[in-house]
Parts: sequence; C-alpha cells; structure tokens
Amino acid sequence: VATGGAPRSRVRKRGVSLPPRSLPIPTPTRGSPMPEARENGSGPPVGGAPPAGGALAGLSPFAHRLKAADEGFFRFESVLNLAAALVILAVMFIGVFQVFGRKLINLPVPGYVDVIEFVMTVFAFLSIAYTQRLGGHVRMEIILKRFQGRALWIVEAFGTILAIGIVAILAWFGYEHFLRAWNIGDSTIDVEIPLWPSKLLVPVAFAILLVRLAIQLVGFVRLAGRPNAEPIGIPLIETVDEQAQHEIETGLAGEADGGREAAPGTLRR
Repeated sequence: VATGGAPRSRVRKRGVSLPPRSLPIPTPTRGSPMPEARENGSGPPVGGAPPAGGALAGLSPFAHRLKAADEGFFRFESVLNLAAALVILAVMFIGVFQVFGRKLINLPVPGYVDVIEFVMTVFAFLSIAYTQRLGGHVRMEIILKRFQGRALWIVEAFGTILAIGIVAILAWFGYEHFLRAWNIGDSTIDVEIPLWPSKLLVPVAFAILLVRLAIQLVGFVRLAGRPNAEPIGIPLIETVDEQAQHEIETGLAGEADGGREAAPGTLRR
C-alpha cells in the first residue's frame, strides 16, 4: 500500500511485469548507462565510480581505426607468412628429391644450389613483418622490464623510432643493390637464374616492415598519452611464468577447437 492510501498495482502484459505508474521508468542519458550495461562491464560500477583509466568505457574512433589498420595489415602479413611457409615446404621436397634422386636413380635436381640461393630471400624476409607483429624477434628486455606505465611506452616508442631509421636505411641500400643487379644482369653461376627478383624482395620486405613499425609506433605513442588505455597493435612483455602459462593455454585451446587459429587480439611477447 502506498503512503497516499491508494494500492499499487502491477500490470502484466504478455508475461512482462511493468513497474507501477507512480514510478517513472528511468531513461538512459548520455554518460549514465542502464544497469545491464554495468553488469557486462561497459559502464561504470554500481557504486557510481568511473572505470579505472577509462579502459572499460569503449574505444575512441581513433582507436577503432588503429585497431582496424592493425588487423587488416595483419591479414596481409599472414598471407606473406603462408607464402614463405609454402616455399620452405617446396624446398624440403626439392632437397629430399635431390638426395634420393642422386643416390638411387642418378638424377639430381639441375641447379639445386642456384635454386636454393634464389628462394632463400623468400622465406628469410617475407615473414619478417609478421614476426614483428607477434613480437617474435629477439631483443634484450633486461632494462625494459624495470619500466612501467607511461615511462615504458615512451621508451618503447623511442626504440621503435630507432628501428624505423635502421630499417629505412637497410631498405634504401637494398634497393640500390637490386638496381645494380638489374643493370648488370646478375645471375647464378650454374643455370644462370636472374637474381634481381630475389634482390628486389629484400627492400620490399623492409618496406612492409616499416609499415608494421609505424603502426606499432602509433600504438606506443597512444599509450604514452593514455597509459591505462587498451593496448592495440603492440606486443606486451611477459614474465617467464606468464609465457609458459600462455603457451599452455594456447596449446589447450588449439586442441579444443581442432587447431583453428584464434582471432588476432592483444599481442603477447
């Protein structure tokens, strides 16, 4: 019974219980999400405090564009990585045929050494940007592990700028090396396979790596300005225990879903 003496009634329509007419239905306003938004973590906690660092408030339009660029370029890198893997598989079959053909039927692969020399740059350079995206390149982290928060992201951004400069120099001189091979008609010694396509692949691979480094630089600069934001497009440092646990979880997940690769998300290193 309400304080005014009039009994409160609840109207049922199609199995849905509506609140009494004396209580207005709250309408969501900008900046005050509904309770269900708080339950799934997209809004502030029930107590009214905003989420720490705004990490749960959703991505900004710039972050969405950065995430789309990272994932889209990663698909391109994955295609290159697959091509490099197929080349390695082909080289393996050629090597097996070279050994058994020479020993059993006296039929070696013509220009075997020249073929290996030609395709070596394919599997050595095509996956270089893919490996950078996964944080798989060898680097020293003894000093980096001592930094946290904004200081860590500033140091990472500075290191990425240095890497961009070094890779740009390598790409420039690699292109000059390709031009020299093109002008003089450089080829292998045995079967005279032209070497300029193989040498052209080196600056192209470095150019692709430059794009990946540029994406990571933007990600580090973004975190330097907002240290508590969600990391996008950058590798994260893990301890030895975290790496072991992550590898165990990845292996168990691969067995559970039949070996399907998980969708690209936050990177770990």
